[in-house]
Amino acid sequence: MNSSIAQEREFDQNLFYDSLDSAPYRADLDQEIRGRLRVWIEDILNEELDGVLGAQAYERHRQRVGYRNGTRDRTITCQAGTREISVPRARLFEGSGNKTREYHSEFMPYYKRRTEAVDETLLGTYLAGASTRKVKKALAPLWKEGPLSKSAVSRLTPRIKARLEEFNHRDLSGRTWLYLYLDAIFLKVRMADKVVKVPVLAVLGVDITGKKELLVLSLWSKESSGAWFWVCQGLKDRGLVEVALRIIDGNPGLRDAVARTWAGADVQRCTVHKERNLLDKAPKHARDEVKADYQAIVYADSEKAARRAWTAFEKKWQRKLPDVVASLQEGGEELLTFLRYPKSQWKGLRTTNTLERLNEEFRRRVKVQGSLPDSQTAVALLCALWEDGCIQFRRLDGHADLTEVVAARGLNQETQKPVDKVA
Repeated sequence: MNSSIAQEREFDQNLFYDSLDSAPYRADLDQEIRGRLRVWIEDILNEELDGVLGAQAYERHRQRVGYRNGTRDRTITCQAGTREISVPRARLFEGSGNKTREYHSEFMPYYKRRTEAVDETLLGTYLAGASTRKVKKALAPLWKEGPLSKSAVSRLTPRIKARLEEFNHRDLSGRTWLYLYLDAIFLKVRMADKVVKVPVLAVLGVDITGKKELLVLSLWSKESSGAWFWVCQGLKDRGLVEVALRIIDGNPGLRDAVARTWAGADVQRCTVHKERNLLDKAPKHARDEVKADYQAIVYADSEKAARRAWTAFEKKWQRKLPDVVASLQEGGEELLTFLRYPKSQWKGLRTTNTLERLNEEFRRRVKVQGSLPDSQTAVALLCALWEDGCIQFRRLDGHADLTEVVAARGLNQETQKPVDKVA
């Protein structure tokens, strides 16, 4: 190729790319794509039907399994906009007689009005924090005249609920879970025309790399021993057969359930929950002092200092506030279990505060949505927020020292593979 021809071609290409930068050209290109969209979809549908019938239109032979039966008009919304299309109809032979049945496209089911990409965009926008009304407004420029009603997202909630069901039954084997955080989250939902609080039993696991993953979300009418045992046994059945430490609040039903499920594991009582118990039993004028003395125990620099502060607490308050001391003694050694673990991890093992992240995100999300239609939708939304990455947990502080825990416990230290999130 001589230099003059090469220069001419380069000049033509530059003109072409320069023209792409002009708004009118981009608009024409977009309009051209929208105009051809109907033809492309109809070609795909006709090719699908040809394959099912074993013959093209007007083609006759013995292998044919049905016949075309006109078309029906449909409206479909996709990422390129909304279009009216003609969907081919057909009757398929059934059995050896003259019976036939109506053909239904797998590519475009009868109920389909939006593509998967559009539905995922709707859900993604909704889970990111937009109300259903704002979803419609925000996406209107993309889909122009697309039939996105205010209830479009609400009608997708069965998909979110299906994801919750799959999430709560996925396999947990093949991982070594060192720590479990177990607590109930109380969500405000509308039930029978009244906003009430419902408990959702949540369990968060920490593997040997320090990664935190939500393992189960289970809705119950109350936080009972039976409910917690069902949740814990379900985790064990799914492959979570051993654990080093369980971090829980003071609920007796939960304490009983974890003891029955993982008998050899340590228990850490949440020090924040216990602090609230102590302050509830103390008179208002003494609460600051009680709090300071209690925190001297749980935030001590060593186990020896913690036990010394414990003794001082009992000696100081036994006569003045016996109920406060009795409450501290009720927690007993389980308030200090974290002291037997690497010091770098103490901050993360003292409390169940990690699970409060779920409650914070749910409250933030529901604030823009208003009340949710039912409790199952609320839990499904919480699960979807986690699955879509809207709720994330930091790796456990001191995770580099987890190998010490694995070695001390003789636990399996196989290569960890992450639990698959629901697609």
